[in-house]
Amino acid sequence: MADLLNILQRQYIIYAFIVGVTMSLSGSLLGVSLVLKKHSMIGDGLSHVGFGAVAVAACMGWAPIWFAIPVVMLSSFLILWLANRSKIFGDSAIAIFSTLALAVGYAAIELGEGVNFNVSSYLYGSLLGVNLTEVIISIVVAIIVLGLYIILYNRIFSVTFDETFSKSSGTNVLVINGIIAILTSLTVVIGMKVMGALLITALIIFPTLSARQIMKTFKGVTICAAIISVLAFIIGLLLSCIISNLPIGSSIVFVNFIVCIIFFIIGRIIRNKK
Repeated sequence: MADLLNILQRQYIIYAFIVGVTMSLSGSLLGVSLVLKKHSMIGDGLSHVGFGAVAVAACMGWAPIWFAIPVVMLSSFLILWLANRSKIFGDSAIAIFSTLALAVGYAAIELGEGVNFNVSSYLYGSLLGVNLTEVIISIVVAIIVLGLYIILYNRIFSVTFDETFSKSSGTNVLVINGIIAILTSLTVVIGMKVMGALLITALIIFPTLSARQIMKTFKGVTICAAIISVLAFIIGLLLSCIISNLPIGSSIVFVNFIVCIIFFIIGRIIRNKK
């Protein structure tokens, strides 16, 4: 116990804790709308784009995070545009950007000889990879996500369940979807340092899936998903500190999966009793 407390007091753990909690909260809130609209894999696609952008930035000697943010944002808008304005379905548009971004990232790593780029830390997450700048950005992003979610709650609720009705009632659906896409992009890029590009989608998908098993209202699912996401991250972080060589991203995914199974069982029990 004393060793664990000593580990938790280290600066890089504190940084990872702050980024993880803020991004877990942001990812869960955005994930409710994305999952219910069946757009949950957009997070996976954007994380791959983020990895490709980070790899290119590292090879060019640019600041990875500041290059990745606008690239991922632009990609999110292009995915939405392809899904809505062309014959390419949403999942196909995501697949196009995912594979292309991974190909670009891999090519950049192989061609950029002598570049100091830790591939595994961006693919699977690393406690040591978070710096003060990313901590500050994560806090700002979480505040923005929470604030806009509260302010635009009714519009997000309407767009999530019926875009046609939202348009007829005067809601600018394109703007709401654009805001969600931008905030998702920021969450993916910042959270990628802790969770990794291949695992960041867990922050978006699992909490909502778990919450839906026992909650029946949009507000209930939203609140429950936020709580689950933050607690799952904290437990995953603790497990990663206790078990040597256990990647934090993998640990958080394991915890989220177990929670999802437990909530599924509880939900079945509740439905059977009714």
